[in-house]
Order: sequence, then structure tokens, then C-alpha cells
Amino acid sequence: MVDETAVLMSPGAVAQRAPDRAAVVMTGSGDVVTYRELEERSCRLARLLRARGLDPGDQVAILLENHPRYLEVMWAAVRAGLYYTPVNWHLTPEEVAYIVNDCGATAIVSSSRLASLAAALDEAVVPWVTTRLAIGGGVAGWDDYESAVAAFPAEPLADEREGLPMYYSSGTTGRPKGIKRPLGSEPLGTRADPVSTMLALLGVQDGDVYLSPAPMYHAAPAGFGIAATRVGATVAMMESFDAGACLEAIGRHRVTHAQFVPTHFVRMLKLPEDVRAAADVSSLRGVIHAAAPCPVETKREMIEWWGPIILEYYASSEGVGATFISSQEWLDRPGSAGRAVVGTPRVLDDDGNELPAGEVGTIWFAGAAPFEYHNDPAKTAEAVNVRGEATTGDVGYVDADGYLYLTDRRSYLVISGGVNISPQEAENVLTVHPKVFDVAVFGVPNAEMGEEVKAVVQPVEWSEAGPELEAELIAYCKAHLASFKCPRSVDFERELPRLDNGKLYKRELRDRYWAGGAGAAASVTSS
Repeated sequence: MVDETAVLMSPGAVAQRAPDRAAVVMTGSGDVVTYRELEERSCRLARLLRARGLDPGDQVAILLENHPRYLEVMWAAVRAGLYYTPVNWHLTPEEVAYIVNDCGATAIVSSSRLASLAAALDEAVVPWVTTRLAIGGGVAGWDDYESAVAAFPAEPLADEREGLPMYYSSGTTGRPKGIKRPLGSEPLGTRADPVSTMLALLGVQDGDVYLSPAPMYHAAPAGFGIAATRVGATVAMMESFDAGACLEAIGRHRVTHAQFVPTHFVRMLKLPEDVRAAADVSSLRGVIHAAAPCPVETKREMIEWWGPIILEYYASSEGVGATFISSQEWLDRPGSAGRAVVGTPRVLDDDGNELPAGEVGTIWFAGAAPFEYHNDPAKTAEAVNVRGEATTGDVGYVDADGYLYLTDRRSYLVISGGVNISPQEAENVLTVHPKVFDVAVFGVPNAEMGEEVKAVVQPVEWSEAGPELEAELIAYCKAHLASFKCPRSVDFERELPRLDNGKLYKRELRDRYWAGGAGAAASVTSS
């Protein structure tokens, strides 16, 4: 028998009181998974994984599009005491194989939609990945997921315990790194984690509807999805983000809470005015955003549109710390990411000395939960100092009242003539220009100054790309920022390489310019 206290924060408790409530509803297809189904199916899969030889502490990889079965696979791993790694299905077979092999997975779950990608892994992944399950079948050499799971009883394991995610960083500043936290032996349903803290601050309760518009292979959507189904909320999962479809889903499903990234806000604000005016967002009680600094004007417009229900947090997959800020606090301190709710932020210089309030440096957190970068002790050592404080390399400052402000990642700072320039400032200005759909700002080679500021813009109308728009955008930036912070030139791209969680894959753009020296700049102009 499972201790009754062990199901207080798990789908099992919800299945007992509301078995037919939707645990997951897909906003596109309308497919529904009830709490009874989530509980029973995750129990069956947990038993299958144990029967296939996976013991607590072992690893399962999840290679799925946003799918009705996604949460049941994660919950099966959690209740079996496993590590689970969601894998970005937009990666190449080689990149997927690297993650699967590096994390040490002995089981992998994919789908018929990704059959070609899954099949391409067979020669690339190591032999110990012996359990390969395909939802919907159709992958040669892989077991049909439904048939395999159905062979096991829908009863909880006798020793259910809390498993953990092992997310891989997005790779925007290098090869992806596995983020591994120590696995304990807590009974299922008893773990309190930073995501649960954020969910409580957002106000998600039993019976609410939480909209998840981003890919589930990222840390925040996966973590919030698990946390929402711990408390009995319905996860309204978008197959992929579309600004208009998102507004429609909010009204149709009476969404009470949602999580976005700044890019989602920008996309919704750029919809035609009549579309925005017709949207029914009256059911929303709390909206939270993170992942990247939000341009001040973008957030101000969102608060004017949806009201003071927009909350913000700053955190990381590493879980080193977290801050939180309400709409009213933000309106009083535009641009802030809030005060600490997990850990204590410290802003340090390059020598590890703490900087006074208002001075920019690398953000570290004291009281961070322990973690390591899997198979990379050198990177782990770089992220943790002798005092036990941890960092992910973000740069910013803390004001006299303890409010954190982000400026950029250290790896993207532009050093021009010895002056440090944060490209985030110019990005925030250019993002709100009506002719700009997307923008990236970074440093490119300059023979005299070392680096100069470059902007690469995806225009709203491609026909306007060219010298006149370039001049207009530079002048617009200089009207809002000191000239040295503004781009000296603007190139145009039809589409920027932005990850579908909203993060800009800036390294891909920047490398084009640095790989060939200063002359590479002309190669992408108006491409």
C-alpha cells in the first residue's frame, strides 16, 4: 500500500476526487487526457520501465512533440524514481544522439510523427538504450508504446518515489550541458521545489486551467506542467505557438493562468488591433513570464491590455536561485526581475568581490541547491565558487532595495574600445519599432575598436529591407540610447534563428561574422 500522505501532490489524489477532470487538453486537436487516465497510464509505464531493468536513479529520454502523452511519460519517470531528459526534437539526429548518449539513458520514448528522426538514432545511440518505445508505432525496431504499456497493471509501484528532470541547456552559448541534481528518496507527492513556489505565487489552484504555449522539452513548460497536475489544474497544451490561436485558446478554454516568454508578448502585440480587441481574456487571473529580459514598453503594453495580472520571475534550469515581481512592483521599477524568493543574489566582479548596489557584474546566488553539469566537472567548477555561490553567467545588478535587474549574458557583452556594452539595451529599443518583427544585437569585429555593435533585423515587411530602413532604425535607436550603445550597421534576415521557447539562438548569427572576420558582415546583408 502507498502511504496516503504520498499522494497529496500527485495525479493520484486528483484522480480520487475528480477522475473525469481533464488533466491535459490539446488546444489544437482537442484531445483530452483525464486525471484517471493520467494516473493509470503513468502507473503502467512506470511498471514497464521497472520491468525493463530501470532502477531508481536510471535515466529515460523523451523525444516527443507536444503530445497528449507527454505528461504521462514524465509522471511515469517521476513515480519510478528516475531521471528524465526531455529532448528537443528540432535537433539533428547527431545532436539528439549526443544528448541521449551523454545522459546515459537506457530507455527512450518517441512518436510516429518523429519516426524518421527516431529511426535515424538506431545507429547513433549506444547499445545500452535497450528500451525504445514509439507512440503510434511506425518505427522499425521500436516497440509500439500502446501495446507495451497495456501489458502492465494500472497499479502504483510499491516503492513510488520522486524522480527528477535532467534538463540539457539550450546550447545558445556552447554545446548543451546536462544539469543534474542529487536524487533523494522522497515518497511520491512530497517534494517542494522552486517550480511549486512559482506556481503558488502565480495562484494556480485545484480546478484552474493553465495554458502551456511553449515546447514541453524546455524546463519551464515541463516543470510547470508537472507542478500544475500536482495540484489538480488542467494543462491546456498548445501543439505550437501562434499568436492568434493563443488568444482564441484562452477564451475557448477559459484559461485562468498562463506562462509566456517576451517573444510571445511581442507576437501578440503585433496582431491587428481588431484581432486583439475581439480576444476574450477575461478569464485570466495570473500570467507569468521569464526566459529573457522583456522590453519595458512591451511589458507596459501587456499590462495595459491584460491588467496588473502579469508576473515575472527570473530563474534557470540549474535552479541556482529565483526572483519574482508583481505588476505593481514592476511599474514602480520598470525593467526589474524582482526580489529573491529562492536563494540570495550576489553581484560579483571578475575577482569574486561583491559589488555595491547599482553596479553591474556577474549574478551569483548564495544558498543555491546543489547541482552539477553531467560529465563536465570543469564547467561545474566554473559555476560554483569557494563560498558555494552559483552562477549561470548572467550579468546585471541589484538596487538598494534588493531588486534584481538583468543586462545580458557575459558571453554577449560587446567590448568596443575598452567599453563594455550590453546589446540587450539596443535589442529592447528596436524590438518595439513598428517595422521590426524580430531583432538580434551583438558584437562583430572592428579593426580599430576590437568590436562594434551590429543589429540583424527581421522586418515586418521584407520589401522594406534596405538602406533606408537601416538608417531609420539606427536613428530610432540613437533617439533612445547613447550613440555608443547603438548599432553602427543593420543587416536583414527573412527569419532569425529563434528557438521555439522564445530564446534567440544568437550564437548562430554571431558566429557568421566572427568565422570570416569583419568581411563576413556583408554576406548576410538583405539576404
